[in-house]
Formats: sequence, structure tokens, C-alpha cells
Amino acid sequence: MRVTTAREMPAEIPPVETGADPHSVLRHVFGYHEFRPGQERIIGHLIAGEHVLAVMPTGGGKSLCYQIPAILAGGLTVVVSPLVALMDDQVAALNANGVEAVSIHSGMDREAQRAAWDEVQAKRARLLYLSPERLMGERMLAALSGLDLSMFVIDEAHCISKWGVSFRPEYEMLSGLKDRFPGAAFGAFTATADAATRRDIAEKLFPGEGTTIVQGFDRPNLRLAVTPKDNWRRQLLAFLEDKKGQSGIVYCLSRKYTEEVAGFLSQEGWNAIAYHAGQDAQTRKTGQDRFMSEDAVVMVATIAFGMGIDKPDIRFVCHLNLPGSVEAYYQEIGRAGRDGAPAETLLLYGLDDIRMRRMFIDQDGEDDAHRLREHKRLDSLLAYCEAATCRRKVLLAYFDEEIAPCGNCDTCLDPPKRVDGTRHAQMLLSAVYRTGQVFGAAHVIDVVRGAETAKIMERGHDRLPTFGVGIEQSKPYWQAFVRQLVAGGALRINIQKYGCLEITDEGRGILRGERTFEFHDAPVVSKRERKRKKSAAAASLSTADDELLAKLKALRLELAREKNVPAYVVFPDATLIEMASERPTDLGALAEINGVGPKKLAEYGDMFLEAIEEGAR
Repeated sequence: MRVTTAREMPAEIPPVETGADPHSVLRHVFGYHEFRPGQERIIGHLIAGEHVLAVMPTGGGKSLCYQIPAILAGGLTVVVSPLVALMDDQVAALNANGVEAVSIHSGMDREAQRAAWDEVQAKRARLLYLSPERLMGERMLAALSGLDLSMFVIDEAHCISKWGVSFRPEYEMLSGLKDRFPGAAFGAFTATADAATRRDIAEKLFPGEGTTIVQGFDRPNLRLAVTPKDNWRRQLLAFLEDKKGQSGIVYCLSRKYTEEVAGFLSQEGWNAIAYHAGQDAQTRKTGQDRFMSEDAVVMVATIAFGMGIDKPDIRFVCHLNLPGSVEAYYQEIGRAGRDGAPAETLLLYGLDDIRMRRMFIDQDGEDDAHRLREHKRLDSLLAYCEAATCRRKVLLAYFDEEIAPCGNCDTCLDPPKRVDGTRHAQMLLSAVYRTGQVFGAAHVIDVVRGAETAKIMERGHDRLPTFGVGIEQSKPYWQAFVRQLVAGGALRINIQKYGCLEITDEGRGILRGERTFEFHDAPVVSKRERKRKKSAAAASLSTADDELLAKLKALRLELAREKNVPAYVVFPDATLIEMASERPTDLGALAEINGVGPKKLAEYGDMFLEAIEEGAR
């Protein structure tokens, strides 16, 4: 991606006036009329030179929280970012609004890196984006020591903590910055940090100082749904049925599965791209560029894809395998609906997913405390998957946030029926016990259902008292029952013994009649309930407005390709939707559209007004 330096900025874009305030910058640089909740408070702390750890929901507008103080500060702001693509996109977006920003990273040739550093030394660049590895090199630290440095911004700050789920050793080195640059303010930003992780981040970056602001974790525009995996092809197509023309992500556990799913979707007529760490760098970059710049692309990916992806109009995220933890799941679904418009999520999971996740944890080279912590995290995710009450309520409770039932998840829209499942639980637990607690779910279910398999007949399990006691129930019923016993802590999957089921203390209490067990069927969301408009604003557009919106998107894509930037860098979807609805007829009216700042007005205004005028004929 081409790196634009501050020197290339048009001369007619004036610098920020002395004495300008955050509201003025928001309106006259970025083209927005109001701050989102929490932004102004965070900005105020950073402008005052105070340290801040800000936990904001994905899509909450964290970038403006440090970009506006950086613009108003007298010195340089260094932004630590984990990914090259994210740095380039952020710089391109800032440059598009007339803000002088540069990045220096390994993807640039020596000449481009030298040109960027010249902008920094000349005090033309207000923001410098670096990876943690590049920043913490002795040469860079020494060079920065000689500059007027106002602030360090740590993006994806959960990576600094060993308590988090995405710990990166190179991030932990950042804890040394406070001693080397005692006069700089620190702004740390993340969307994924529980209480222990938040304390650890603050202790590493500014011990005993600063403010932690938890803006909240709720993303009410995301519809949450979880369902047992039955036939992933049928279930995935049903989920995508009303999503033609939309962009989304489908997450898979393995590289091979990613290729299989992408191939299947392509055969079914979807514009699907596979993305995983086994691909060469150019293949991954080409795929990511297509996803960021084109409409209606389905990215089928492992978790190698995602961190730092700032595409506002992702309308859905589907997991075909169980994520590793609640934090990972929250972070991954958080990539949808960043523009605030409705988006949907679906998580499919089965016992094989649980077994694989347990195995990954046990094979991790970390210490026993780490493994125990990860198992507990997985337990929390399983509890979320098997929730019979509001799913969002369960999800946010993990982050110590309480809400009323949301009305926008599968369990709220179609509440599952809860029944006393104690008797059936005793049947299944008894079968686990009598077969020696050395078999997996498939064999135990066969025993309960009275299946005369060779494995059962060879071991004499057809002579057990529990043989055939559950024949009246289907295999899917018993599979769901096992999942809920595992999620409820009555059974555990022993990875060391090839995934056999073992009875816990909780399960023994149920078996002895000392405890009860409630069972619920997995809710099935009807096709009618799945049907949703692409966005609240788009829902109100007329047919003519829809046609105009399509023309505006085509113009945006053409301009984005010319500049080699993601389409949203030109204008986000929300801005185009407002244009199609309001149909401004002059530059003054166009300037009132949210997201149209003076730089973009000067550069793109006439072209978009012409497109709007043609659309009105």
C-alpha cells in the first residue's frame, strides 16, 4: 500500500488553529457533529497530559479518542499498533482528512522509511505509527528521545498482559517506556479486557497513576445466536440466505477447514476468499485488500485474520467452530457492525469442538496455572453457549456488566423451554459410570439408546442396566444433553484419555439424587426472524434511493482503487446512506453530512454531487 506523507497534503488545508478545542477538531477535521458516549471524557484526560486506560466496545470510536488529542498537542504522538495493514489504513484515513501522519514498518522500502522519518523530524507529522518491535529498538528509542514527544498510544493494549488471551511478549517490553519518557502521557486502548487484565495493563504502563475508564462492552446492534452444529453446510447457507450483497467473516478452526468452506461457498455462488497463516504473504495481502475495498465479500478465515481490521460495514460474523474463550469470541464478533447498523452473529459448536479446545489448552507449553486459567475461560464460553436466559446478559456478565434482557438474541426472540432433566441426566451419568468412564460421548449415547454396535457387543455393554433406557429419545437429543452436562460441569472431557467422559463432583451429586438438572432444547430461530434489513438507515430508503446508493458505492470503489486504500477511507457506508437519503445539491449541504470533513469535501465533493444529481434525473 502506498504511504502518503504529510508533504503531499494539499496546501489549501490549513493547520489546526491555535486554541482549537476537541469539538472544533471533530467538526472541522473529521466532519462529525457529535461525540459518541465516553469519547469526550477520554480526550479530556489525554489533553491534560494524564494517563488513561480506556476499555471501549469495538466500534465505539476509540481512534478519535487519541487522534484528536494528538492533533491538539504541540509534540509528536507515537501510536503502537500490532499490524502493518492497520497502520497503513489508519495513516491513509488520517491523510484523507488532512491530518499529517506517517508510519514506519518493515513493509516499506528504505526510501519510504527515510521520507517518513523526515516528516517526523521536521515536526510536520503529528502522529507516528510503529510496531512494538520497531519502537523498542535502541536506535528508535534514542532517536525519539531527541524529539518533543507528547504521548504514547498503545492500541490493542490487552496484548501487553499475560492475563489476557492475546499476550504478545514484544508488547510487554512497552512497560519500559514510562522510565525512558517520564514526561509523556500514555493512552492505552482495548475492547477486550476483564478486571484482572485491566489491572495488569495499568500496572505495566503507569503504575499508581492514571485513570481506567470502562465505557462498557455492550454492542446492542449485534444479534447474537448460538446453535449446536448439525450440518454445517446447511446451517451456514441458511444463515447467509438473506445476506446477499453483504460483507462478512466466517471463522474456522483449521487452515484445511478454511479452504474447504471457502471452496463450498464459491461453488454456491458466493464471493468467498480463504485466509490463513499457511498462505504466503502476498496471497494474504491480496485477499485482505479485496475484503477491505470490495462489497459483498465473505472472508473465510482462521483467527490469523481479524486484529486491527477496521471495515465498518461487516454485516455478519459466523463461527463454524468454538472460539478459545469469551474474550476471543467477543473480539471476533466485534468486527461486525462497527458502523452502528444492525449485524448478525452465529456460533455453531459441538462436542468435537470442546474436545479440540481442551486438547489445545493441555498441549500449551505454559505452566499449570495458565492451563487452569484457560480451562476456566473455556468453561465460561460453554456456559454462554448453553444459556437459557438472555445470551447478551450472560456475555456481558463475564465482563462484570449488568443489563436487562436485550431482545436481540436467539434466547430472547425464541426462549428455549426449560424442563427437569434430572432423570435423563441420571441415565446418561450411570452409563458413563458403568462403562468405566473411559469412552467418549458417541459410545455412551449408543449404550443409552440400545444400539447393538460391534463395540457394545464385544464389551458386553448390552448387558448393562442402562442399555436401552433412553431409546425413546433421538441421538441429537442425547448429544445436546451431553453438551449441557459438560457445560454445566457435571461431566468433563479428559483429553489425556482421548476425549473420554468423566463424572465430576457435580455429576455425582446428580447421580445420587442430591442435585437436580434442568435441560433445555436449543432454540431455532425462524426464517422470518432471521430476515433483517441491512441497516436502520437503509431500511427507510426508497427504491430510487437504493439505486442512488449503489451508484455512490460504485464511485467510492473506483476512487478507492485509484488511491489504493480501503473503500471506507473515502467515505464509510453510513455517510453514503445519508447522502442517498438527504440528496444534497451543493457543497454547503454536502458538508452537513456526517463524515464529510473539509479535506474530503474539497477532494470528492464535486464528484459525489454530480453522482447525486445524475441519480435524481
